[in-house]
Amino acid sequence: NLDSHEDYNLGICGYILLALSYALICLTFPFSLTVCLKVVQEYERAVMFRLGRILGGAKGPGLFIIIPCVDAYTKVDLRTVTFDVPPQEILTKDSVTVAVDAVVYFRVFDPVISITNVEDAPKSTQLLAATSLRNVLGTKSLQEILSDRESIAQTMQAALDEGTEGWGVRVERVEVKDVRLPVQLQRAMAAEAEAAREARAKVIAAEGEQKAARALKDAADVIMQSPTALQLRYLQT
Repeated sequence: NLDSHEDYNLGICGYILLALSYALICLTFPFSLTVCLKVVQEYERAVMFRLGRILGGAKGPGLFIIIPCVDAYTKVDLRTVTFDVPPQEILTKDSVTVAVDAVVYFRVFDPVISITNVEDAPKSTQLLAATSLRNVLGTKSLQEILSDRESIAQTMQAALDEGTEGWGVRVERVEVKDVRLPVQLQRAMAAEAEAAREARAKVIAAEGEQKAARALKDAADVIMQSPTALQLRYLQT
């Protein structure tokens, strides 16, 4: 357990260096306070190392003390971070090439793990997000990508959460921002849509002609039953 590392694991050399550091602090007091006292903000935590070993859990928020020449610390931001996944050229399930980009929201929930288990947690999360976007969309057809973005975002979030859990990072939200189609495909889809509209217009016009013909037939049947009606209709016209 990382939290179990204490001073007694430092060894003889470590104890000697620690004693010398304490002596240096006492000799230079109170000027040494400017080096020993550190502050982290409410949204930050400090992960401390003593001679390369984790010293307890994360420190903060507020004031804490370090021992010069022995201790080192790294600040970790706990706020939610947003980044854009660069447009990825993806071959869909139905062999269509599209460029898709997304937005990912994540935050660090365990500062110690995010420092000790991965070199750069934010950068690693960004690279994993780009890979997950390609893997998830590669199993979808173009129609599914255009119409089912919510499901794709949830699938991506689950995949990222599983991959970043060991890094102390939690992915809070994923949004597919834009889907860009090739120009030739856009023209083909526009021509297809226009042809479909023209076909529907012709069907509607034919149905109108059919209804008009039936109405004329009914009118003719009525007029045939009365010769006077035909004369009156002629005079009216």
